[in-house]
Amino acid sequence: MRTGIVTTAGPGAERLAARAEELGFDSFWVYDSPMVHGDPFVSLALCASSTHRIRLGIGVTSPALRAAPAAAAAVSSLNALAPGRIVCGVGTGNTARRTLGMRPTKTAELESFTAALQDLTAGRESDHREGTRSSRVRFLHVGPYVNTEAPVEFVVAAFGLKAAAVAGRLGAGLISFGLHDAAAWSALGQARRSAAQGAGSAEKARSYLMSSLHVLADGEDRYGDPVKDSVGHIALSALILGAENPDFRATLPPEEAAAVDRLLHLRGTTPTDPRLHQALYRNYLGRISPEDRELIVPSLVDKFGLVGTRSEIAERITALEKAGVDELVIQPVVDPETEMAELAGLLA
Repeated sequence: MRTGIVTTAGPGAERLAARAEELGFDSFWVYDSPMVHGDPFVSLALCASSTHRIRLGIGVTSPALRAAPAAAAAVSSLNALAPGRIVCGVGTGNTARRTLGMRPTKTAELESFTAALQDLTAGRESDHREGTRSSRVRFLHVGPYVNTEAPVEFVVAAFGLKAAAVAGRLGAGLISFGLHDAAAWSALGQARRSAAQGAGSAEKARSYLMSSLHVLADGEDRYGDPVKDSVGHIALSALILGAENPDFRATLPPEEAAAVDRLLHLRGTTPTDPRLHQALYRNYLGRISPEDRELIVPSLVDKFGLVGTRSEIAERITALEKAGVDELVIQPVVDPETEMAELAGLLA
């Protein structure tokens, strides 16, 4: 299985990208969450100038953030700096919208936005709509501002079958966050392939899993503080969703639902607080604080982290690969450079 690294966008990402390339990783990604992280296109531009081989990924942009022409210009500008090495993930804006106190965009908007990006970044025309007005747009650049010749790889963020079908119809790949259920990946892949067949699109495209990982030392507690520090940022994201979404909270087992209530208490907020999003998303996807460790209950560790001995992790990765995951992308948060070196040895 191929391997990659994901991190938050900001100063220093380019150093990590260069190190990831040295260590043999296949891709390096940054998140696109403007209200909690830096700008991914600025970070990836620096990464492009610091690397030569590694693919550079946006994980993920959405119609909630930018109009398609602006997003296409950013992606194609990166493609001019790192030709053929750009991967553009697109989603409904789950985090990007929720950090604004809004809800994700609809699947139909995700599909039209992604299709527009595919057309524009390949130098083709696309529809552009604002209210009741529409027009046909394309790049008018003269000179090396953007690259529309080298291909850009597109992947659609999917937790459910509808988004997987969008990926299939558009001939795009899949990317998912913290989804370790091999059966779920098999279902996503089947939905993508079925939709691709129906649309006459490419049936084969890459699938990426963004995750966290902790290799247990001999005798180490599977649910101890070092494990929570390694995987807690992804587990905490599930609790945040539960605090915002009553329907999702209702699906949680009692231990996790109780952790949602403790999270709200620790943040000093309630589900009806109009500033709930400001309280919940501080330090989102950063290393968790010591006081948040109690929230990372055992079932969250089991579901949202790759935790185990070397042989246990290898077995889980093999199962995911058989289910259709092509690349495992890990976010190191405790000591990124040290963790990347350890991961390179483990995942080689």
